[in-house]
Amino acid sequence: MANRDYVRRGKGTSRRPAKKKPSGKKPWRSGLLAIVLAGVFGYGLYTLSNDPEPEQPMPAETVPIAKPKPKPAKPIPPPPEEKWDYVETLPKREIEVQAKEQVVSKIPYIMQCGAYKTLAQAEARKLDIAFQGLSSSIRKKEGSSWFRVVLGPYSLKRDAERDKHKLQRAKIEPCAIWKDSQ
Repeated sequence: MANRDYVRRGKGTSRRPAKKKPSGKKPWRSGLLAIVLAGVFGYGLYTLSNDPEPEQPMPAETVPIAKPKPKPAKPIPPPPEEKWDYVETLPKREIEVQAKEQVVSKIPYIMQCGAYKTLAQAEARKLDIAFQGLSSSIRKKEGSSWFRVVLGPYSLKRDAERDKHKLQRAKIEPCAIWKDSQ
């Protein structure tokens, strides 16, 4: 079988789908069918609503009723006695806890929540932090064109972590905590 080059043939005839002919059904038939079905459904609902009520049972005077025999009453057993005495001893017990002493660093901690090229960006971040009830400052290092938004100084790292989590809940991040080396 010889190889054929189909590219050189050129454009073929365009085949457009033939126009659809309207179906032989007439639209009034489906409308008539819908009206008939709705009528049958409505008639069924009407007949259900007009059903007579079910017959009432005969009065108790005419029908003999067998009375159930009363069951003998069983006395309630006494509650079981506790095997353990923790119910009485637990509220009276005291536990002594010795907490570790917090180490206060000689160098305070600071938290930086961004470094920006323009002062306007740094002011916007400072404003976001202020809306969370925290005070911050903008620092510019000598010889640098960056504006840093800084919170602190904190004497304890725990205080800085608490403020960091508060800012994270407000979707203000990333914030980094380190020792101030000014």
